[in-house]
Amino acid sequence: MKIIFMGTPDYAKVILQRLLDTKEVEVVAVYTQPDKPVGRKKVLTAPEVKTLACGHGIDVYQPNRLRDKETVAQLLQIECDFIVVAAYGQILPLEILNHAPCINLHASILPQYRGASPIQQTLLNGDTKTGVTAMLMDVGLDTGDIIKISSIDVDCDEMLEGLFEKLTQTAADLTIDVLKNFNSFTSIPQDNSLATHCSKITKEDGQVCFEDATVIYNKYRAFTPWPSVYLQSGLKLKKIALQDKTSQNEIGEILQIDANSILVGCKEGSLRIFTVQPQSKKEMNIISYINGKRLNIADTLS
Repeated sequence: MKIIFMGTPDYAKVILQRLLDTKEVEVVAVYTQPDKPVGRKKVLTAPEVKTLACGHGIDVYQPNRLRDKETVAQLLQIECDFIVVAAYGQILPLEILNHAPCINLHASILPQYRGASPIQQTLLNGDTKTGVTAMLMDVGLDTGDIIKISSIDVDCDEMLEGLFEKLTQTAADLTIDVLKNFNSFTSIPQDNSLATHCSKITKEDGQVCFEDATVIYNKYRAFTPWPSVYLQSGLKLKKIALQDKTSQNEIGEILQIDANSILVGCKEGSLRIFTVQPQSKKEMNIISYINGKRLNIADTLS
């Protein structure tokens, strides 16, 4: 079967690699986002999907707008059986949706967490289960009929990178299953009354104060390594653990100092902090930090 693949980040790269490794599949074209400046030196860098595709001699297209007439006309000239979409970052116009069945791999159990940050939202909400939904795309945002859902468990201390990796492998397996058995599935419309949405993560989302320990810990799980969690002062909480969820404390009060950590009270619950990173400085252990600030038990970490 001939496939046009659309995707940009690591999540998409793993799925593309699985397609390339499958004998029954021929990837005839890859669409990905344009190269972007990366790092402090703003080095123009290609998406990893592009690098992988070029290494296999596959034609790569990087339109700024997939909806442009020239781009649509060009794609419609490419013969394919399916279009597989994984975190591409652009909405497909109706002409492309009608060209071939368009299968999207979305990293949530739809209709929950439609939008840009479903993996982070899973962790922010402290969910114990998530998954990947294979759906037939329509003109809406993650609103298409569901083909199949593969579910996985989420550990209470699961971090973003670990969950991302698990969901990526789940999505790769699901992609091949759906393509090979497409005609045996009956797609089911989503229940829009149950839909929830999640937006793109911003740096500002990482700012916290010591109000609710569970909320902070879930942000830490969802926002490590970026945008990280940090206090109003700019101090980043680089390694923390949830101590308890229900105790009542003064906000930010240092409750205990151990050999390599401190216990900080929240209005609700408490957190154990191991390492921090002050603004414009390197990461350091919390004991060195509080010693430098001359902070002790009953003082406030801020």
